[in-house]
Parts: sequence; structure tokens; C-alpha cells
Amino acid sequence: MTSTGIRLHAPAPGWAISADVVVVGSGVAGLTAALRCEAAGLTTVVVTKARLDDGSTRWAQGGIAAALGEGDTPEEHLADTLVAGAGLCDEEAVRILVTEGPDAVRRLIDTGAHFDESSDGKLELTREGGHHRRRIAHAGGDATGAEISRALVEAVRARGLRTIENALVLDLLTDAEGRTAGVTLHVMGEGQHDGVGAVHAPAVVLATGGMGQVFSATTNPSVSTGDGVALALRAGAEVSDLEFVQFHPTVLFLGPDAEGQQPLVSEAVRGEGAHLVDGDGVRFMLGRHELAELAPRDIVAKGIMRRMQEQGAEHMWLDARHFGADMWERRFPTILAACRAHGIDPVTEPVPVAPAAHYASGGVRTDAHGRTTVPGLYACGEVACTGVHGANRLASNSLLEGLVYAERIAADIAAAHAVDGLHARVPAPVPDAGRPAHPLLTPEARFAIQRIMTEGAGVLRSAESLEKAADRLQRLHAEAREALEQNGKTAEPGVDTWEATNLLCVARVLVAAARLREETRGCHWREDHADRDDTRWRRHIVVRLDPDHALAVRTTDTADFPPTRPDQRPQEQ
Repeated sequence: MTSTGIRLHAPAPGWAISADVVVVGSGVAGLTAALRCEAAGLTTVVVTKARLDDGSTRWAQGGIAAALGEGDTPEEHLADTLVAGAGLCDEEAVRILVTEGPDAVRRLIDTGAHFDESSDGKLELTREGGHHRRRIAHAGGDATGAEISRALVEAVRARGLRTIENALVLDLLTDAEGRTAGVTLHVMGEGQHDGVGAVHAPAVVLATGGMGQVFSATTNPSVSTGDGVALALRAGAEVSDLEFVQFHPTVLFLGPDAEGQQPLVSEAVRGEGAHLVDGDGVRFMLGRHELAELAPRDIVAKGIMRRMQEQGAEHMWLDARHFGADMWERRFPTILAACRAHGIDPVTEPVPVAPAAHYASGGVRTDAHGRTTVPGLYACGEVACTGVHGANRLASNSLLEGLVYAERIAADIAAAHAVDGLHARVPAPVPDAGRPAHPLLTPEARFAIQRIMTEGAGVLRSAESLEKAADRLQRLHAEAREALEQNGKTAEPGVDTWEATNLLCVARVLVAAARLREETRGCHWREDHADRDDTRWRRHIVVRLDPDHALAVRTTDTADFPPTRPDQRPQEQ
């Protein structure tokens, strides 16, 4: 692996601190990794883009999946996950998830997370789409993520971990050997540090969450701009399967022009017996799949979109009036409040819903220990592609994946420090080589990118729509580069321009992969290639960024993930 030499246009770091490990992100994955690293005696710094509890984790409603119920087994959880992943899961990665998951959840409880219990003191478990058993542990009815975030943030503060909040990470630093040497970051005017600085560390853990803001309507918070994936690409890392963006089937429909973060209506509502109906009150998922409304998310999203097309409708309806007020208030208080805030009372009327961008199943390619193709750079949570999710994430596996793989990363870093004494080494980053920095887009480009992606690479995709999207994205990219190369001009460095530039980077990769995959599989739906094609496409698409800013795209030979160690990587085709 060689670095691309590409970096964001930004001021030189004006301050620096050192650590053994820097964790970027403060969701379930990031804070779990940080706590485990600190417990192993490693000096750990947590960097997060807003406040510690402002990431995607606290928005998770449904729960965390694990074989914790009576009669349930990891093998059954494995089987459901493999089915949802549509032939592209890495089975060993899933086996790690489902076998280590139950104890990881118990350790989370020991950390201080309180899950809902039945009257006999056992965990109260529910079902969600794709699960054949009740194995979803939840908290506060539908506030699981908020409870997990609360417990982990309190643990981090109680342990006195060093945290840098309101900080956007810019680029990876590397030493003369090409190993990770830390990160540059911009602190947004608050706290001990201000402006652009650096954290020097031999290990960096990316736990930056998703990239839902690449689309106009998403369940993701505003901070989910693909920063981790873009940083990894500039650093020379490989990303995989970015075309598999899961669109949650049931997001509160706020109108055709609604943009930004939209309220989620958890799959657990359907797990408790709510029905999807069209404008005539017909349950249209019956007969489409054996699990009807509880089919895997890609199938439900497609069912909703097809019915909308058939009827010329902008949305479908979720009917849970039969729950009654008591159940809504006890089991789904967050969703009830969100609906009522928008003038909808699910106790007395159906809820208008439509799919919206929700979760990236692909990301920075890792092995079973969270190691990327860049030495010393790790990734976990939504920013990573471990092979667990395949072509479509099984409901509530995301919190579990962040938990399990964060623990594995911490163990690997601790083992490396014990063996080669990395904790005694302060890495010396290589100075910038004098290459022109990556040109920045104007803040307005963010909205242009979102419209391009929603129109061309949303739930429904085709060769024509993807070609148009690719051309328009390339035009944005070329215009920014030409302005820098010909006139020495670029947008003013700042959070808005860095975010827009990161969004363009991940959008280009997503569209390139989606154009190449000429089939429909999981949450990637090509209208012009309606069938799944295992002969040609039961394999992964891997992308990296070349020093000239071009995308190098290849496919793997099989559905197995190639190793991340450089000496074992296959030759590009």
C-alpha cells in the first residue's frame, strides 16, 4: 500500500498532542474501542465531530440483536444474517458476530446500559424484519441507542478519557514507512484547542459512522457526511461494497420536498404487529414474502416502492391503530412523540411512510480484527466493511457489529503494543510532499450532490440514471480541480467546504460501484437488471483512490473477502 499523497486543502496544524491510540467517533463502536483500549493501559484520545452523544448511535430505535432468548442460538442468528446479506456476507465475519455478540451485550450491560425487562426480570426481546425469533433487546421502549450512548458516555467521563469534541478529522498522517502516525483535525472554536491541529498516534480507529447525508432524505444526523470513508480513500485504503446503501422502508413521510434528517419509524413497530397498507387499506406485503411486513428491509422497501409506482402515490401507510394508546406510550414513546410533533396521531390514524437512506452496508475494507489495508489504521461500525452485512444489513445487527468489532480492534492494538512496544514510540509524520492539496467545493455543492444522488442512485437505479449521476458528479469534481490548477483558487477551508468535498468523494465511489454491478441484489436495485446474477456478481467491488484522483475499481474473484495484508492481496484485474 502506498499513500495517494492527496490531502484536503487546510491550514497547517498549529498544535499537536500525542497518544497511543486516537479513536475518531463517539458512537457505540468508537466509545467501546476507546474504553477497551484505555482498560488495556493505552493512552487513548477520542475525537468526535460534535458532542460525545451526537452521532448515529443515539438515534437507533429498535435495539441490538443477539441470541439471548430462551431457545435461540448463534447458528439461527447466523442463518438469518446470511439470508439478509443475499450471498455476499463473509460467513466467518458473521460467525464472529453471532458467537461473540451475546457476551459483548452482557459486558455492555455491565458498563451501565439498562435494557427493558419483563416482569420476571429477564430481557424483554422483540422481533424485526428478517429475524425468525425474538432476539432484539431494547431500552426505553424505542430509545435503545440513546441509552447505549448515555451509558458509554458516562463510562468514558468516569474513566477520565481525553476527549476532543466539536472536531472534524481531516486527514491521516503517516510516517516514513507508510504506517499510521495520527490524524489532522479542525476544532470548531471550543474547548482546550482551536483551529487545525494534530494528534500523533501509531494507531487510529475510524468509527465515524455513515454517509446518509449524501442523499436528500435520510435518517442520519447532519454529521453523517462520509468523512471516515473519504479520509481512508485519501490515505490509500480500500473501500468495498459502497453501492449497498440500505434504505429504511418506514421513514415518516414529511412531503416530497423534505430534506435532511427524517424521523425513523422503527422496524420494531412492525415486529409488534403493525401492518403496511396502501391508500385503499390493502396489506400489499402479503404474498410477496413469507414474513410479509417482516421480510428483510430491501424486500420491504422494494414492495413499498412498487406499490407507490403502481398507484402513483408518494408514500404508503403503516397502520398500528390496534395497538391502542397504552402500548404506543409504553413501547414506542419516541416515535409517538415524533409523529405527533408533525401532526400525526398513530393511535387514531395510519402513519405515512416512505423509504429513505438509512445505513451503508459497505465502507472501509477490514479484516476480522478491524485492520484496513493501511498499517495502523483500523475501522469499525458503519464506516467499516467487515463482511458482516453483505448486500443488505439484517435489522439491529449494526449496534452489535460496532460492539463486537470494537472489542476485537482494542484487543489487536493492545497485543501489538505488547509485542513491539509501539506504546513507547512517538510516530514522526512525514511532512507534506508539496503536492497541491485537494480542491474544496463550495458549501452549496452539498445540496447539488444530494439531489444528484437522490435522482440517480436512490432506491431505484438504472444504467441511464447512474450515468447521468456520474457525469454530473465528475463535472463538479473537474470544475473544482480546474479552478485550483489553472487559477490557484479553491473554496475557503472550513467545515462546510470539507464536508461537501467528502460527500463528493464518497458519492463518486458509490456511483462507480453501482454502475459496475449490473444486477439486483440486496439493497442495490437496478431496474434494468432486475434479477440476481450469482454467476457474474457473487463477488465484491473494491475501490481505491489513485494519486491522480482517479478511481481504481476492481472485483474480487469470489464472494470471499481478500485479506488486507499487503503481501497477501491479489493482483488487480
